[in-house]
Amino acid sequence: MANHVRFNPLVFICLFFFAFHSITCTNFSFSSFSPNDHNITLNGTAVVANVFNHNSIRLNDNQVAGNVFNSSGRAHYSQPIQLWDSITNSTTDFTTYFEFSITFFSGNSNLSSGGIAFFLASENSLSTIPSNSFAGWLGLFNETTDADPSNQMVAVEFDTFQDEWDPSNNHVGINVNSIISKANSTWSNTMVSGDTLGARISYNGTTKNLSVHLKDPQVPVDAGSLNLSYNVDLTGVLPERVFVGFSGSTGRAIPVQVIRSWNFTSTLDLVLPRAEDDEGDSKIWLVGLVVSILGVGIVLGVLWRNRRMRMEDYQQENDMDLDDSMDEEFEKGTGPKRFSCKELVSATNNFSEEGKLGQGGFGGVYKGFSNELNMAIAVKKISRGSKQGKKEYMSEVKIISRLRHRNLVQLVGWSHERGEFLLVYEYMPNGSLDSHLFHKKSTLTWAQRHKISLGLASALLYLHEEWEKCVVHRDIKSSNVMLDSSFNAKLGDFGLARLVDHELGSQTTVLAGTMGYMAPECLITGKASKESDVFSFGVVALEIACGRKPVEQKAEEANKVRLVEWVWEFYGRGRILEAVDEALCGEFEEMEAECLMIVGLWCVHPDHSLRPSIKQAIHVLNFEAPLPDLPCKMPVPTYLTPSPMLSDQYSFTWSNHQTRQTAAGASMATNSLSIV
Repeated sequence: MANHVRFNPLVFICLFFFAFHSITCTNFSFSSFSPNDHNITLNGTAVVANVFNHNSIRLNDNQVAGNVFNSSGRAHYSQPIQLWDSITNSTTDFTTYFEFSITFFSGNSNLSSGGIAFFLASENSLSTIPSNSFAGWLGLFNETTDADPSNQMVAVEFDTFQDEWDPSNNHVGINVNSIISKANSTWSNTMVSGDTLGARISYNGTTKNLSVHLKDPQVPVDAGSLNLSYNVDLTGVLPERVFVGFSGSTGRAIPVQVIRSWNFTSTLDLVLPRAEDDEGDSKIWLVGLVVSILGVGIVLGVLWRNRRMRMEDYQQENDMDLDDSMDEEFEKGTGPKRFSCKELVSATNNFSEEGKLGQGGFGGVYKGFSNELNMAIAVKKISRGSKQGKKEYMSEVKIISRLRHRNLVQLVGWSHERGEFLLVYEYMPNGSLDSHLFHKKSTLTWAQRHKISLGLASALLYLHEEWEKCVVHRDIKSSNVMLDSSFNAKLGDFGLARLVDHELGSQTTVLAGTMGYMAPECLITGKASKESDVFSFGVVALEIACGRKPVEQKAEEANKVRLVEWVWEFYGRGRILEAVDEALCGEFEEMEAECLMIVGLWCVHPDHSLRPSIKQAIHVLNFEAPLPDLPCKMPVPTYLTPSPMLSDQYSFTWSNHQTRQTAAGASMATNSLSIV
């Protein structure tokens, strides 16, 4: 939920005592962002959108400019910040912290690209984004404006490509009116994996020191942080009032550059001269001060009470609207029942941590027992105040309540009262698939893995082709595949699912899903489709066979290993069975394992038009059709700038150039793919 500029008592107190000791304060915090928030100004290709299940600033959205190649985007706080004061010669202290991520398509991180930057800039510098400021210019400067003192811009860059003026790929730099950094440091890890990084930038107005601290929360402290600092007197570079924000750029590569959260605090201490007051004036002033404070307190109390009453009335009306909507949906069929919040609190022992089964993006899941139904249940509690969670609640209730299939998690009931949103499911005693594959809950036998893969495929066939409408799930992953007492697969979490016509099979939507499982075309076109669901199924199929995550860091390997590329290498060498999970100790059916992994690679083909339908994949998995003939090397898409009218279309050229040996020993001709 976006936290707009909030009332801060410190700000009020600072302003109140302005007459004797003035402190100019700026304080804002955004845990997420809203498209309707006027506190954020967007320029170029920057938008506010739902990216990877979080309302974020995306600095390079293709729907703004027709494409995201060679583009620049900016987002800044709409109000200026008092940086220094010419009368007292005082300079502000400020600290800002933000979380960001940069995600590349597999194989495209070596193409020319840009990065992101946090900047402080004059109003004139924000009037327009310089032309040709894409790629290594980071949307800040271009060849003409670089090193021009009139730029009045200071930035901290997080660069992902080595240009001629850069020390390396993946570096941090402090820039003053120029793209050439005054100080820089190489980031020992990669910035382009899609992991969320946290950056803290501070300035001390007394010592004139600008410092940067970058942290990767996924790695140990000693290996996961970077510190950089540079002494610069901002009063000689920037005007008294500046704007703060972010800039991003792309080149021939197309990273997804996202600002997930942001907070900023600054204080400018102005000690003003005071006239000599006599004792009588001081007493009068003191009485006036006390009366003023009491008056302001009363006014704030009344405003708070009125606001609370309005919020309660709004919540009641909102609940009534939801009730009508839910009742109308459930009149269409039998199934889920409405629970009272009190019933579910009792069933879950007040949502005790001991009974917590897991934590999702919008709330926790708790084990409980329904006396009325005489069955174990799992209750998903949507985080209070989460607008996106509420949308997913509505989507899940309206879609999954009408679906009936042995390989789908059954929605038992629902509840919403006074802002509490709860979903009730059948309890899955064996938990999620990922807990067995990666968290060593227990090692699944090959027979269980094969049954799970066929069950998941059956669920997807029902969603895509067998129900009255086509359901695009959009978030198929191993943590959303639940296992019942007999280890049957049950696909769950329909919060991102969408209904589409069978003839269309896709829809333009906000970017949603989970990195590692998301098809590459989704990042460009914003379209979820049956083909993108098939891509996600292919990733899960490879996880089942190999016991590896889509992207993971192995202790014996320096870089992060991408599962699809790793399996494709074994396939190209005719040794695909060597990719089977070592935890099976060789106890598996070779034909089934080879078939599952090759079908998995078929499903994750970079060209969505060359992926199978889920029905075709099932035919091969059941040995009712031959194995597909895939390229020896994994096709790597290379994207060149399309025209705005053709931004959703790509042409594919193929060249036959080598053969591969399958695990069964048959020689087959293969192709390589380039996308232009």
